[in-house]
Amino acid sequence: MKRFSTILYYLRDQKGQMALYLFYNLLSIVFSLVSLTMLAPFLNILFGLDKDAPKKPDTVTIASFNLLDYLKYELTKLIDTIGHSKALAVVCITVVFAILFKNFFLYMSYRVIIPLRNRVMTRFRADLYDKILRLPIGFFTEQRKGDIMSRMSNDMNEIEWSVIGTMEGLIREPLTIMIYLSVLFYLSPLLSLFLLVLLPLTGFIIGRISRSLKKQSNVSQEQQGHLLSILDETLGGLRVIKAFNAEKLLRNRFFDTNSFLNQVRVKMAFRRDLASPMSEFMGVLVLSCILWVGGQLVLEGRGGLTAEGFIVYIVFFVQLINPAKALSTAFYNAQRGTAAIQRIEEIIKAPLAVEEAVNPKQLTTFRNNIEFRNVTFKYEDVTILDNINLTIEKGKTIALVGSSGAGKSTLADLVPRFHDVTSGELLIDGVNIKEYSLLSLRDQMGIVTQEPILFNDTIANNISLGNPVASIDEIEEAARIANAHDFIMNKEENYQTNIGDRGSKLSGGERQRVTIARAVLKNPPILILDEATSSLDTESERLVQDAINKMMANRTSIVIAHRLSTIRHADEIIVLQKGKIVERGTHDQLIDQDGFYKRLVDMQEVK
Repeated sequence: MKRFSTILYYLRDQKGQMALYLFYNLLSIVFSLVSLTMLAPFLNILFGLDKDAPKKPDTVTIASFNLLDYLKYELTKLIDTIGHSKALAVVCITVVFAILFKNFFLYMSYRVIIPLRNRVMTRFRADLYDKILRLPIGFFTEQRKGDIMSRMSNDMNEIEWSVIGTMEGLIREPLTIMIYLSVLFYLSPLLSLFLLVLLPLTGFIIGRISRSLKKQSNVSQEQQGHLLSILDETLGGLRVIKAFNAEKLLRNRFFDTNSFLNQVRVKMAFRRDLASPMSEFMGVLVLSCILWVGGQLVLEGRGGLTAEGFIVYIVFFVQLINPAKALSTAFYNAQRGTAAIQRIEEIIKAPLAVEEAVNPKQLTTFRNNIEFRNVTFKYEDVTILDNINLTIEKGKTIALVGSSGAGKSTLADLVPRFHDVTSGELLIDGVNIKEYSLLSLRDQMGIVTQEPILFNDTIANNISLGNPVASIDEIEEAARIANAHDFIMNKEENYQTNIGDRGSKLSGGERQRVTIARAVLKNPPILILDEATSSLDTESERLVQDAINKMMANRTSIVIAHRLSTIRHADEIIVLQKGKIVERGTHDQLIDQDGFYKRLVDMQEVK
């Protein structure tokens, strides 16, 4: 149960609430004992089954018969004083109030544990989401998006109902069992020693059955994540699926995974649901053994156990069966839930490849230059960038060109620290960017990517993403610079128009202009443009390129472009090939060199 340490971590500052939960459960058990303890001796006396008038014991020792004799004496005294009918009424009222208080304190324990449980899960979910935000982009290239979503939803629900519910059972049920066992030891130490031999044996049998539940649960959660991944890919690629008549392929893939998930879950349910009947059967088996052994002790007059005491003993033992069943069910659920904790811990405990400095500096303004000094970057022992030396002066535009996989996007991603260099240094104004806080570093940058990344929100909120306090006038001004104001005003609700999932209600050119407006509003001194026009039609490209030219004015820009016509006026063009700089210079200089860049230009002109 080492996985429970994760849950206990979130309970570390809730000791007072946990103590209150224990206290309420303790009171609930005590009042349950009161109601049970009174019945057997009172009924014996009331109906004349006990012929001898009890005498007041001189002292009450730990011997069980003395306690029962003392209770019988008090009940006889009550009957003699107020009569049989009234005494019966008093006992009935006492039992009713005992049960009332038992259930009242049980309810109060729920009032304590339910907010506590939800508080733990809220913090757990928040920490998982926060870690997802802080993990490097490279982490998610190895993960299915649907699997990440499954961990946040299904695994979290599994923890809430399996593990947190189990924690409740592991507090309440053992407390109940210990108190009842203590009373049983008080009533008959000899018979209880026999009981202590049987209980661990039954627990061992139940534990052996539940062992494989964790493994099955882990498989189930993985398949659930795979199922969500298929669904996500289907929704995102529905146009392509229909165009290539791939419905059958995707349907079979989904149905196969769904069928396998069904088989795993059925096996899990069979094993889980075996817990309650198995524990009840084992409980009755133990009860039968207790009846036989206890009956022998009473009949032979050994062990100091009377018939009346034995009846009380059996009543209390029967009360142990339900807590024992609940405890075994909780143990089964815990095995299932720990698999979910393990999957979530893989994310929460994943190392941060990009870590904040202990006492970071603040990059308040960008003054001079960005310098790559002998920069090498490797991903899983594959060299992506090799010994890059490059200086980007403030106000200059640097273009990165080269074939696919040359390392252009990776080089640009190093500047906002989406990745950290493997060796060498990346400096801004002469300071290694690892010494700056991530917040202040990225605050100096605006990024426009090839694929417009928008959110299911209004146009205004998408534009103001990097500047949430911007006024509507500032948002409109940014939209005008991005050539987006006119089409926005033609929308039904203008800037308050919801653009749908990933901006699906907008055209490609409109989406890209909204992302440019977002970068303009942030007003950063450094711009990174990653092939921002490569996927657009001619008219949209002209509008977007015009917006980009306005945005780049008086800013330091790093431009990644496949369409070389868009970077002819760059201050310097860097040609990358297999992670190395093979050529550099202005457009005219590179044309005169008649090298790799010239061949790229010629190929595009031929097209």
